[in-house]
Amino acid sequence: MIKRIRLRYLIPLGIILLMVLLNVAARLSTGFSDFYVMHIFPILSTPFAFISGIFPFSAGEVMIVLMLLIIALGIPALIVLLIIKKGRRRFIGGIAALTALWIFTYICVTETLNCFIMYQCTPFSGRYLSHREHTRSELVELYGILIEKSNELAVQVPRDEKGRFYITCDVDKEARSAMKRAAKDYPQLAGYYPKPKKIGFSYFMSQMGLTGIYFPFSMEANYNGDMMRTNLPDTLCHEYAHLKGVMQEDEANFIGFIASIGSDNAEFRYSGYLSALEYVHNTIYRRDISEGYSLTDDISDEVRADWFRFLPDDYWEKNKKKKIISTETVSTVTETALDTNIKMNGREEGTESYSHVVNLLLDYYFPA
Repeated sequence: MIKRIRLRYLIPLGIILLMVLLNVAARLSTGFSDFYVMHIFPILSTPFAFISGIFPFSAGEVMIVLMLLIIALGIPALIVLLIIKKGRRRFIGGIAALTALWIFTYICVTETLNCFIMYQCTPFSGRYLSHREHTRSELVELYGILIEKSNELAVQVPRDEKGRFYITCDVDKEARSAMKRAAKDYPQLAGYYPKPKKIGFSYFMSQMGLTGIYFPFSMEANYNGDMMRTNLPDTLCHEYAHLKGVMQEDEANFIGFIASIGSDNAEFRYSGYLSALEYVHNTIYRRDISEGYSLTDDISDEVRADWFRFLPDDYWEKNKKKKIISTETVSTVTETALDTNIKMNGREEGTESYSHVVNLLLDYYFPA
């Protein structure tokens, strides 16, 4: 009996130790991480993503809700049982400890195999792009290219009665097609893509300022169902990039761009160029690249009506009854958590790394 009890604890503890060793190996050896990403991860992730893809809802979101319920209801229930079941305290406590240990083990396994190791591999850009330092004039030229492309596509997409762009295509299907098309030039993106999942608590995601989210413990590409649907093409391709082992946010942004603009669908291409234009526009003004200011006047009225639109105009007013925690608090906590997570995985820039997609766009348009 004692041996069986010990074994119950030794198995999960052994698995946790193995995950620790894999994380150490990944930190110490880029070659180990590269081999894992290119040869092991596709084998492990595909069936995982297929199984979670069977469910019509976000399995990852359900897991999080269950975890919160366990904390909110399970702990008080455990305390009550320990009080009233004096003769069985050791048994009850053992079951509770073993359950918590296995939950922690599952988190360690999925975070390690589906996330942490990939942070330590050769970046996607290191495999497919040639990097060099870029000039101010190249940044201005990139700004002009994106403005021209956006203006050109802005008149080809459908618009509502307010003159604003809206999506008519089957976004889920086209996103998967766009990723498979991109895989012809970037083989790491090849393979199976599950259907993307809309988050049920999308209002909370809006408070967090997130358009999409990747759950390592369910291998799903999730998106904010409340945001403007015009953001979906770029967002879905971004989240799909994570499913292929691309963890760095700027690189996922870049993949979202190249997949979107490589689509046969004008709506997808416009969404991709629009997203890139926003990042480059912000960089031009943040760095005070005065040479690019005059180009801003070339942005068409149609593009101006569409860019920087995350949520519908009256979103907060219509959904104010859903507010449980202030948006400012949720946003601050989210920003801190994301920043800490990214820094812990080797990116000192934290959440600022999202905007580093501009460097990758420069490498793409002006290769060494």
